[in-house]
Amino acid sequence: MLLTIRNLVSAASSPNTLTSSHYLLKATFHSLIKMSKKVIIVGGHGNVSLRLTRLLTPTNAVKSVIRNPEYEADITSAGASPVLLSLEDSPVADFTAAFEGQDVVYFSAGAGGKGGEERTKKVDYEGAVKVFDAIEGVQGVKPRLILVSAIDVRDPEKIPAHYNEEDLAVSQRVRGAIPAYMHWKYEADKNLVKRDAFKWTILRPGGLTNVPGTGKASVGRTHLGVTISRDDVAKGLAVLLDRDDAAGLAIDFVGGETPIEEGIDAFIKKGETDFLG
Repeated sequence: MLLTIRNLVSAASSPNTLTSSHYLLKATFHSLIKMSKKVIIVGGHGNVSLRLTRLLTPTNAVKSVIRNPEYEADITSAGASPVLLSLEDSPVADFTAAFEGQDVVYFSAGAGGKGGEERTKKVDYEGAVKVFDAIEGVQGVKPRLILVSAIDVRDPEKIPAHYNEEDLAVSQRVRGAIPAYMHWKYEADKNLVKRDAFKWTILRPGGLTNVPGTGKASVGRTHLGVTISRDDVAKGLAVLLDRDDAAGLAIDFVGGETPIEEGIDAFIKKGETDFLG
Protein backbone atom coordinates (compact mmCIF):
# COMPACT_ATOMS: atom_id res chain seq x y z
CA MET A 1 0.00 0.00 0.00
CA LEU A 2 2.75 2.46 0.97
CA LEU A 3 4.68 1.65 -2.19
CA THR A 4 1.62 2.52 -4.26
CA ILE A 5 1.18 5.80 -2.41
CA ARG A 6 4.87 6.62 -2.90
CA ASN A 7 4.49 6.13 -6.64
CA LEU A 8 1.40 8.31 -6.74
CA VAL A 9 3.10 11.04 -4.73
CA SER A 10 6.04 10.95 -7.11
CA ALA A 11 3.67 11.37 -10.02
CA ALA A 12 1.85 14.14 -8.20
CA SER A 13 5.11 16.05 -7.94
CA SER A 14 5.36 16.33 -11.71
CA PRO A 15 4.63 19.89 -12.95
CA ASN A 16 2.26 18.44 -15.51
CA THR A 17 0.05 16.66 -13.01
CA LEU A 18 -0.29 19.03 -10.05
CA THR A 19 -3.94 19.28 -8.96
CA SER A 20 -5.67 19.86 -5.65
CA SER A 21 -6.32 16.12 -5.31
CA HIS A 22 -2.64 15.39 -5.83
CA TYR A 23 -1.72 17.87 -3.11
CA LEU A 24 -4.21 16.14 -0.81
CA LEU A 25 -2.73 12.73 -1.59
CA LYS A 26 0.77 14.00 -0.92
CA ALA A 27 -0.33 15.45 2.43
CA THR A 28 -2.03 12.16 3.32
CA PHE A 29 1.14 10.22 2.53
CA HIS A 30 3.30 12.43 4.74
CA SER A 31 0.69 12.15 7.51
CA LEU A 32 0.88 8.35 7.33
CA ILE A 33 4.65 8.39 7.53
CA LYS A 34 4.58 10.75 10.52
CA MET A 35 2.01 8.67 12.38
CA SER A 36 3.74 5.32 11.90
CA LYS A 37 5.39 4.06 15.08
CA LYS A 38 7.40 1.10 16.26
CA VAL A 39 5.36 -0.64 18.94
CA ILE A 40 5.92 -3.68 21.14
CA ILE A 41 3.15 -5.30 23.19
CA VAL A 42 4.03 -7.31 26.32
CA GLY A 43 1.38 -9.94 26.93
CA GLY A 44 0.63 -10.03 23.23
CA HIS A 45 -1.66 -13.06 23.17
CA GLY A 46 -4.24 -11.63 25.56
CA ASN A 47 -7.74 -10.89 24.36
CA VAL A 48 -7.27 -7.13 24.55
CA SER A 49 -3.76 -7.31 23.09
CA LEU A 50 -4.85 -9.21 19.99
CA ARG A 51 -7.60 -6.67 19.38
CA LEU A 52 -5.10 -3.85 19.85
CA THR A 53 -2.67 -5.52 17.47
CA ARG A 54 -5.27 -5.62 14.70
CA LEU A 55 -5.97 -1.92 15.21
CA LEU A 56 -2.31 -0.92 15.10
CA THR A 57 -0.74 -3.09 12.41
CA PRO A 58 -2.23 -1.34 9.35
CA THR A 59 -0.15 1.80 10.02
CA ASN A 60 2.50 0.76 12.58
CA ALA A 61 5.29 -1.78 12.93
CA VAL A 62 4.14 -4.02 15.78
CA LYS A 63 6.05 -6.65 17.75
CA SER A 64 4.30 -8.87 20.26
CA VAL A 65 5.92 -10.53 23.27
CA ILE A 66 4.66 -14.04 23.97
CA ARG A 67 6.05 -16.85 26.12
CA ASN A 68 4.57 -19.79 24.23
CA PRO A 69 5.73 -20.49 20.65
CA GLU A 70 2.35 -22.11 19.98
CA TYR A 71 0.91 -18.58 19.88
CA GLU A 72 3.13 -17.40 17.03
CA ALA A 73 0.56 -18.12 14.31
CA ASP A 74 -2.06 -16.02 16.12
CA ILE A 75 0.37 -13.11 16.33
CA THR A 76 1.46 -13.24 12.70
CA SER A 77 -2.12 -13.59 11.49
CA ALA A 78 -2.89 -10.35 13.34
CA GLY A 79 -0.08 -8.66 11.42
CA ALA A 80 2.59 -8.48 14.14
CA SER A 81 6.02 -10.06 14.63
CA PRO A 82 6.27 -12.45 17.60
CA VAL A 83 9.04 -12.08 20.19
CA LEU A 84 9.57 -15.06 22.52
CA LEU A 85 10.23 -13.86 26.07
CA SER A 86 8.91 -14.80 29.51
CA LEU A 87 8.04 -12.26 32.18
CA GLU A 88 8.76 -14.94 34.75
CA ASP A 89 12.02 -16.36 33.39
CA SER A 90 13.69 -13.98 30.92
CA PRO A 91 16.21 -11.48 32.36
CA VAL A 92 15.72 -7.74 32.27
CA ALA A 93 18.50 -7.42 29.68
CA ASP A 94 16.52 -9.49 27.17
CA PHE A 95 13.55 -7.15 27.50
CA THR A 96 15.80 -4.12 27.17
CA ALA A 97 17.18 -5.55 23.93
CA ALA A 98 13.63 -6.09 22.65
CA PHE A 99 12.66 -2.51 23.55
CA GLU A 100 15.63 -0.87 21.79
CA GLY A 101 14.43 1.30 18.92
CA GLN A 102 10.76 1.09 19.91
CA ASP A 103 8.59 4.17 20.26
CA VAL A 104 5.96 2.68 22.58
CA VAL A 105 5.77 -0.33 24.90
CA TYR A 106 2.33 -1.62 25.87
CA PHE A 107 2.09 -3.74 29.01
CA SER A 108 -1.07 -5.82 28.96
CA ALA A 109 0.07 -8.97 30.72
CA GLY A 110 -1.36 -10.74 33.72
CA ALA A 111 -1.51 -14.11 35.43
CA GLY A 112 -5.26 -14.19 34.89
CA GLY A 113 -5.85 -15.96 38.18
CA LYS A 114 -3.75 -18.97 37.12
CA GLY A 115 -1.18 -20.29 39.56
CA GLY A 116 -2.42 -18.66 42.73
CA GLU A 117 -1.14 -15.61 44.57
CA GLU A 118 2.53 -16.41 44.00
CA ARG A 119 2.16 -16.36 40.22
CA THR A 120 0.00 -13.23 40.37
CA LYS A 121 2.86 -11.55 42.22
CA LYS A 122 5.39 -12.96 39.74
CA VAL A 123 3.59 -11.69 36.63
CA ASP A 124 1.43 -8.72 37.62
CA TYR A 125 3.98 -7.13 39.94
CA GLU A 126 7.47 -8.52 39.37
CA GLY A 127 6.89 -8.85 35.62
CA ALA A 128 5.69 -5.27 35.41
CA VAL A 129 8.68 -4.00 37.40
CA LYS A 130 10.95 -6.01 35.10
CA VAL A 131 9.47 -4.14 32.14
CA PHE A 132 9.90 -0.78 33.90
CA ASP A 133 13.55 -1.59 34.63
CA ALA A 134 14.07 -2.77 31.05
CA ILE A 135 12.75 0.50 29.63
CA GLU A 136 15.10 2.43 31.91
CA GLY A 137 17.94 0.31 30.52
CA VAL A 138 17.33 1.44 26.94
CA GLN A 139 20.15 3.68 25.74
CA GLY A 140 19.24 7.10 24.37
CA VAL A 141 15.59 7.98 23.86
CA LYS A 142 13.45 5.57 25.87
CA PRO A 143 10.09 4.29 24.65
CA ARG A 144 6.86 5.46 26.25
CA LEU A 145 4.96 2.95 28.34
CA ILE A 146 1.20 2.46 28.18
CA LEU A 147 0.19 0.10 30.96
CA VAL A 148 -3.14 -1.68 31.40
CA SER A 149 -4.11 -1.78 35.07
CA ALA A 150 -7.64 -1.85 36.50
CA ILE A 151 -10.18 0.54 37.92
CA ASP A 152 -10.12 1.00 41.72
CA VAL A 153 -6.48 -0.06 42.03
CA ARG A 154 -5.48 2.11 45.00
CA ASP A 155 -4.52 2.34 48.63
CA PRO A 156 -7.60 0.89 50.40
CA GLU A 157 -7.39 3.76 52.89
CA LYS A 158 -7.64 6.42 50.17
CA ILE A 159 -11.22 6.59 48.94
CA PRO A 160 -11.87 8.71 45.83
CA ALA A 161 -14.09 11.69 46.60
CA HIS A 162 -16.54 10.88 43.79
CA TYR A 163 -17.34 7.36 45.05
CA ASN A 164 -20.92 6.78 46.17
CA GLU A 165 -22.33 4.02 48.36
CA GLU A 166 -22.65 1.63 45.42
CA ASP A 167 -19.00 2.22 44.47
CA LEU A 168 -17.89 1.45 48.01
CA ALA A 169 -19.92 -1.76 48.04
CA VAL A 170 -18.53 -2.86 44.65
CA SER A 171 -14.99 -2.03 45.76
CA GLN A 172 -15.33 -4.08 48.93
CA ARG A 173 -16.83 -7.01 47.05
CA VAL A 174 -14.12 -7.07 44.37
CA ARG A 175 -11.31 -6.73 46.89
CA GLY A 176 -12.75 -9.62 48.83
CA ALA A 177 -13.00 -11.79 45.71
CA ILE A 178 -9.55 -11.10 44.17
CA PRO A 179 -7.39 -9.61 46.92
CA ALA A 180 -4.04 -10.76 45.51
CA TYR A 181 -4.76 -9.28 42.10
CA MET A 182 -5.79 -5.90 43.49
CA HIS A 183 -2.83 -5.81 45.87
CA TRP A 184 -0.13 -6.63 43.33
CA LYS A 185 -1.60 -4.40 40.64
CA TYR A 186 -1.48 -1.59 43.18
CA GLU A 187 2.12 -2.34 44.07
CA ALA A 188 3.08 -2.30 40.39
CA ASP A 189 1.29 0.98 39.73
CA LYS A 190 2.77 2.52 42.87
CA ASN A 191 6.23 1.55 41.64
CA LEU A 192 5.60 3.04 38.20
CA VAL A 193 4.28 6.42 39.27
CA LYS A 194 7.53 7.12 41.15
CA ARG A 195 9.58 6.81 37.95
CA ASP A 196 10.58 9.70 35.76
CA ALA A 197 13.20 8.17 33.44
CA PHE A 198 10.55 7.52 30.78
CA LYS A 199 7.04 8.68 29.94
CA TRP A 200 4.18 6.47 31.06
CA THR A 201 0.37 6.36 31.01
CA ILE A 202 -1.94 3.95 32.85
CA LEU A 203 -5.32 2.87 31.48
CA ARG A 204 -7.64 1.53 34.21
CA PRO A 205 -10.59 -0.31 32.64
CA GLY A 206 -13.58 -1.66 34.51
CA GLY A 207 -14.80 -5.24 34.26
CA LEU A 208 -14.23 -6.61 30.76
CA THR A 209 -16.81 -8.13 28.43
CA ASN A 210 -16.72 -9.68 24.97
CA VAL A 211 -19.72 -7.79 23.61
CA PRO A 212 -19.06 -5.75 20.45
CA GLY A 213 -17.53 -2.36 21.11
CA THR A 214 -19.48 0.86 20.75
CA GLY A 215 -16.55 3.23 20.28
CA LYS A 216 -17.80 5.11 23.35
CA ALA A 217 -16.82 5.17 27.02
CA SER A 218 -16.90 7.08 30.27
CA VAL A 219 -13.40 8.43 30.86
CA GLY A 220 -12.04 9.60 34.21
CA ARG A 221 -13.59 9.78 37.70
CA THR A 222 -15.88 6.91 36.77
CA HIS A 223 -18.09 4.70 38.91
CA LEU A 224 -17.39 1.02 39.53
CA GLY A 225 -20.55 -0.85 38.65
CA VAL A 226 -20.05 -0.46 34.89
CA THR A 227 -18.30 -2.88 32.54
CA ILE A 228 -16.56 -2.17 29.24
CA SER A 229 -16.04 -4.15 26.06
CA ARG A 230 -12.56 -5.46 25.28
CA ASP A 231 -13.04 -3.91 21.84
CA ASP A 232 -13.38 -0.49 23.44
CA VAL A 233 -10.40 -0.99 25.74
CA ALA A 234 -8.30 -1.83 22.69
CA LYS A 235 -9.63 1.30 21.01
CA GLY A 236 -8.68 3.42 24.02
CA LEU A 237 -5.18 1.96 24.01
CA ALA A 238 -4.86 2.68 20.30
CA VAL A 239 -5.94 6.29 20.80
CA LEU A 240 -3.26 6.71 23.48
CA LEU A 241 -0.55 5.69 21.02
CA ASP A 242 -0.41 9.22 19.62
CA ARG A 243 -1.11 11.02 22.90
CA ASP A 244 2.32 11.78 24.32
CA ASP A 245 0.57 14.45 26.36
CA ALA A 246 -1.09 11.73 28.45
CA ALA A 247 2.23 11.14 30.22
CA GLY A 248 1.92 10.88 33.99
CA LEU A 249 -1.82 10.20 33.94
CA ALA A 250 -3.83 7.20 35.14
CA ILE A 251 -7.20 7.03 33.38
CA ASP A 252 -10.35 5.30 34.65
CA PHE A 253 -12.19 3.80 31.68
CA VAL A 254 -15.64 2.15 31.66
CA GLY A 255 -18.61 1.87 29.35
CA GLY A 256 -20.34 5.14 28.56
CA GLU A 257 -21.73 7.47 25.92
CA THR A 258 -18.76 9.69 25.04
CA PRO A 259 -16.78 8.92 21.87
CA ILE A 260 -13.49 7.45 23.07
CA GLU A 261 -11.20 9.94 21.31
CA GLU A 262 -13.25 12.84 22.67
CA GLY A 263 -13.32 11.47 26.22
CA ILE A 264 -9.58 10.81 26.33
CA ASP A 265 -8.84 14.23 24.86
CA ALA A 266 -10.97 15.96 27.52
CA PHE A 267 -9.34 13.93 30.30
CA ILE A 268 -5.85 14.81 29.11
CA LYS A 269 -6.71 18.50 28.86
CA LYS A 270 -8.06 18.42 32.41
CA GLY A 271 -4.79 16.85 33.55
CA GLU A 272 -5.98 15.20 36.79
CA THR A 273 -4.82 11.62 37.33
CA ASP A 274 -7.14 8.93 38.70
CA PHE A 275 -4.34 7.25 40.68
CA LEU A 276 -4.46 8.51 44.25
CA GLY A 277 -1.35 6.75 45.52
